[in-house]
This record gives sequence, C-alpha cells and structure tokens, in this order.
Amino acid sequence: MDDMQKDFSPAADADSIDDMADDMIEMTDEEGNTTLFKILDYFFYNGDEYAILTDSIDEGTTGADRVDCYVMKIVPTTDESGEELEEFVPVEDQKLEAKLMEIATLKLNDDEQADDED
Repeated sequence: MDDMQKDFSPAADADSIDDMADDMIEMTDEEGNTTLFKILDYFFYNGDEYAILTDSIDEGTTGADRVDCYVMKIVPTTDESGEELEEFVPVEDQKLEAKLMEIATLKLNDDEQADDED
C-alpha cells in the first residue's frame, strides 16, 4: 500500500465517526482495494515518526486476542490547497521493519499492562 492519506470511511456509521475519526484511516493499495485501519499509537525512532496500525477494529477484541499490526512511517505532505496531510508509508528496509515491530510490540505490551493496573 502506498500513497496513503488520512480519510474517513463511508462504511463507518455516523455515531462512531465522531468517536473514532482521529484514530481511523482508510488506505487504498495499488490495485484500488481499500482497507480501514485503526491507529493504535505513534512513536519516534531515529528522528522519524511511525504509527502502529491494525486492520482488526472489532470492539469485541480483548487483550487475549492476537491482532495483526503494521508499522508505517509518517511523512508530512501538503496537498494542492495547502492543507497539511500525513502520508503513511510502508517501511521497505526489512531490518528496520523488524526493529520497529519489536519496539511497537514492547510499546503495546507496556500500554496493555498499564491499562491492566488501572
């Protein structure tokens, strides 16, 4: 998937858009297929910003359930009208991707443990 930009999904119902609009993005791949992703968290590594995303957005998912996560680099861009956008770019370097997934896993596990302690 490339050339990913933040967008609202027409499939989301009106009540949920207000609650999740800032945490959801719709991405379109090279073949025109669209997928709705939830942004789980952001983090910085070596001066670059990354987002942890999942396409498993079922509210019934619990900590015991395993979900697929993706890490994408955040690249700030500007559209023709001057509006600032975030482009979500897949990480091409396999070693870097492995390191970022390790960081993301630790970050998500730490966040889950903190939630359990509350």
